[in-house]
Amino acid sequence: MTQPKTNPYRLLPSVDEVLAWPEIAELAPRTGRELLAEFVGRSIDRWRSEIRAGELDAAGVRERLERGDLARSVLSWVEREAKSGLVPVVNATGVVLHTGLGRAPVHPEVAEAMARAASRYGTLEVDRFTGLRNRRDDRLCELLLRLVGGEAAIAVNNNAAAVLLLLNTFAAGKETVVSRGELVEIGGSFRMPDVMERAGTKLVEVGTTNRTRGADFRAACGERTGLLLKVHTSNFRVVGFTEEVGAAELADLGRELDVPTAFDLGSGLIDPEGAAPLGGILREPGIREAVASGIDVVTFSGDKLLGAPQAGVLVGKREPIARLRANPLYRALRLDKTALAGLEATAEMILAGRAAELPTRAMLTLGRDALEPVAERIAAALRKVVRIPSFRVEVVLDASQPGSGSSPDVYLPSPVLRIDAGEFGVEALAQTLRAGDPPVFARIHEDRLMLDPRTLLEGDEERLVTAFRAL
Repeated sequence: MTQPKTNPYRLLPSVDEVLAWPEIAELAPRTGRELLAEFVGRSIDRWRSEIRAGELDAAGVRERLERGDLARSVLSWVEREAKSGLVPVVNATGVVLHTGLGRAPVHPEVAEAMARAASRYGTLEVDRFTGLRNRRDDRLCELLLRLVGGEAAIAVNNNAAAVLLLLNTFAAGKETVVSRGELVEIGGSFRMPDVMERAGTKLVEVGTTNRTRGADFRAACGERTGLLLKVHTSNFRVVGFTEEVGAAELADLGRELDVPTAFDLGSGLIDPEGAAPLGGILREPGIREAVASGIDVVTFSGDKLLGAPQAGVLVGKREPIARLRANPLYRALRLDKTALAGLEATAEMILAGRAAELPTRAMLTLGRDALEPVAERIAAALRKVVRIPSFRVEVVLDASQPGSGSSPDVYLPSPVLRIDAGEFGVEALAQTLRAGDPPVFARIHEDRLMLDPRTLLEGDEERLVTAFRAL
């Protein structure tokens, strides 16, 4: 007589049963019983789906339970939860200002200043000498003016916010005139025309993609003109038969027509005395030069070439900056105490002649002679610790990039490690490294894993070898 088949669904334990297993119960104190129950439910539901699809029968369920697969599945959810969110990583991509990995890493002293501000009370909006209320960014503005010139400054939480505040202040309900060749798309698919629309201003395009003249701006101006805007095309280049309106020319036109002018520099470049210049390497316009051109307001990012925490800085003439500060939108966009502390500390380092110590600048100016010994040392270490069949590593000459929309046509010669992952597979190797501890991000080129030592910070060389040893 044929025995009836066991229903595989009946073999699945309940959530409460699994939660009572000793190896699962011990996870509750650090995970929380409610979240742990959710992970158990997800693991059981996955088995149910396999049963429905005909991929798992009763014998398979018994076998998996005996092996402890369900407990391991729950543990993997717990581990993934613990590793989720913002965690430190090793950037071996060679992209210095990597948007996905947080752009500019700040100097350790800057990080300490930010930690102090975050963990204690501070003089955010009070003068310690008079006891009277002051403006939270008074000290930062003083430092910025010493750094780049101008009459006044203000800072918000990123450069997109700076541009939004700028447009809303001077051109809400009016028109903003900008060259057609400067209508850039910034990170995350945000386009300049979209930012203008949200700011309440109407876009007026002038000129052509490759050529715009001062006469084009003049012809577009009228009673409804609120702002003449120049935008640095930091993330692309138009070459060949080109012409653009310079900052000084636009400033002169604005004064003549009594229309405010602004220059969005994007990444922003400062080349202070005593530091290896970046201007010649990156071919980016300088902030000080833009301010000196006579433009009313210049905007730039703090977390790109400046090498500071995320911020959007607006610097220029006193009356326009005062109007920006008086806009109620400023309160929604202003910096918190942690970012302020970081920007102040960064500016103080540059003014003290220590700009070369800032990580972004140091990485961008590293030469081949400095990088080659590092690459060779890491390659030798990896050959010792990696035990993957047919794994091979060699040092070859390649190129790093500034990143984050800065100098898209600039490539920095760099000796890099080119890795043949062998039987492991390059995609599997890259994924395993990203999921490891510490997480390592590299780049893939022509089915090889590329590790670029240019973007390694202090201690990252050892962390990189540790990550590969875990393979």
